Amino acid sequence: MEKIYTGKTKDVYKLENGNVLLKFKDDCTGKDGVFDPGENTVGLTIDGIGKANLETSVRYFEMLKDAGIKTHYVSANIEDATMEVLPATVFGHGLEVICRLVATGSFIRRYGEYMEDGTVLEGGYVECTFKNDALGDPLVTSEGLAALGVMSQEMFASMKEQTLKITKIVADDLKSIGLDLWDIKFEFGYNNDEVILIDEIASGNMRVYKDGKIVDPVELTKLILNR
Repeated sequence: MEKIYTGKTKDVYKLENGNVLLKFKDDCTGKDGVFDPGENTVGLTIDGIGKANLETSVRYFEMLKDAGIKTHYVSANIEDATMEVLPATVFGHGLEVICRLVATGSFIRRYGEYMEDGTVLEGGYVECTFKNDALGDPLVTSEGLAALGVMSQEMFASMKEQTLKITKIVADDLKSIGLDLWDIKFEFGYNNDEVILIDEIASGNMRVYKDGKIVDPVELTKLILNR
């Protein structure tokens, strides 16, 4: 297989059938040996976390498939920590889509004069940031994305609609085991001009609380898988 990309937590290979293979690694983003999904560098290795993240992603991709939501997911081999996916082109140089159900984190740092930390955002709030470490992942609006030629406003509307649907599915699943989803981060791309969810749906991409306290991503993975 031809390796086409080396990432922080996954390597990407081109398959002969035209699809792509993601190889999940045990490397985690963090700092000073502490796991932190918000960091932009690999800070530690956690044995087995790659397979666990893959298994979590497969669980949710299968749920989305059952709900009629198309993603890049094709199949997976948990033991090999690999997932076969459809080829997809990212928007711009990479775009992150955040759905916030509760106001916290950077949202409060930006808008704290208008809202208290922990305020419920009825219906969910969707925002986008460019993946650019040097610029601090700047926010961008749907109009900005269209003006920059990154995506049309029609594509944005599809992406937003999917984001809200996917977030509700994940939130309802977590609620069934006593967990509250506060926010979650996704990546989308396009395949034959169709906007689809790509990358993964893992614990490191979401902020979840239990009994008023945030749940560590590693512990969250265990709670999701060992129910």
